[in-house]
Amino acid sequence: MQYSDLVAPDVECKDDNCPYHGSLRVHGRKFEGIVTSAKAHKTVAVSWTRFRRLKKYDRFLKERTKVLAHNPECINAKLGDRVVIYETRPISRWKRFVVVRKV
Repeated sequence: MQYSDLVAPDVECKDDNCPYHGSLRVHGRKFEGIVTSAKAHKTVAVSWTRFRRLKKYDRFLKERTKVLAHNPECINAKLGDRVVIYETRPISRWKRFVVVRKV
């Protein structure tokens, strides 16, 4: 893994798509959000809110972003957890992020 600010968890896993114990490399953007769904196998839905300015009306619009992220066994994020995700190579059709730690 190429980011020195991240520390591997104490639990070991045998997941090949784990940034700590596998061969998955992270790059690009980093986001922090809340797990809104953890029903799929090794997958979580993470969402966060952001504000966009509407210049015409001089107001702000509240928008929500929701992405799917790979959830390694060593991290095992649950519903309602606040997590940090990093961008990575495509893991499946919709997954382009991986959970690196819980906050």
